[in-house]
Amino acid sequence: MTVIVDFHVHAGQGDGMTGPWDTTAPLTDYARRATEAGIARSVLLPVFQSDYAQGNREVAALVRADPRRWIGFAMVHPERDRARVHRMIEDAVLRLGLRGIKVHRHDARIHRQVCDAAQRWRLPVLYDPGGDTGALSLLAQTHPDVAFVFAHLGSFADDWAAQRQVIDLISRYPNLFADTAGVRRFDLLEEAFRRAGPGKLLFGSDGPWLHPGLELAKIRALRPSAEAFACMAGGNALRLIGRARVGGQGAAVR
Repeated sequence: MTVIVDFHVHAGQGDGMTGPWDTTAPLTDYARRATEAGIARSVLLPVFQSDYAQGNREVAALVRADPRRWIGFAMVHPERDRARVHRMIEDAVLRLGLRGIKVHRHDARIHRQVCDAAQRWRLPVLYDPGGDTGALSLLAQTHPDVAFVFAHLGSFADDWAAQRQVIDLISRYPNLFADTAGVRRFDLLEEAFRRAGPGKLLFGSDGPWLHPGLELAKIRALRPSAEAFACMAGGNALRLIGRARVGGQGAAVR
């Protein structure tokens, strides 16, 4: 039986209040829609805010309340948190039970401290490059043991050139992947499926704002085999998350 995992869902409260993305991401409607679509697990990510340590604690509390439904990732600000990245991630893994790292180019570019922390704890990194894809190949070269998943196939803004570059990168490098959240150009999803293969794509919805059932329908519309669908819809996500170190050992996602 295929366990469907939504790899890209925002949750919690922010303090910026410039839009939903840094104000609030309630899960009630999302959870109902995801259940109706057959989605069993979802990865929760903090919304933009001034203190990601607080956001990480809030995500961890949501996971503790329903650990069979939610999986939590820690978010860090590459520049603002530069001096405390390793402490934040150690705390996220050992105390909060979080299983990955989220970084957004809107805050700052990803850098070595983030990648080193991910390598130490064998955490997948969900990185939204915001179309800034020029140096992404360095991640494969400097940290080949870290799984990097590029959100939105590289661009939520439909940057065709950036998304084509990400397709090329995930096709070439074993540790580079992409999620499908909010990708509107279906021809590019088809190209990614054809060139990179189902082992390099992870279903994501960008919930709670995008409908998870509609985003999952894009995966089904690729007409994958049952095995390929199982990979993209949840198998790849569970495999990457399951490599995380907890207390020095890898642990299965429960």
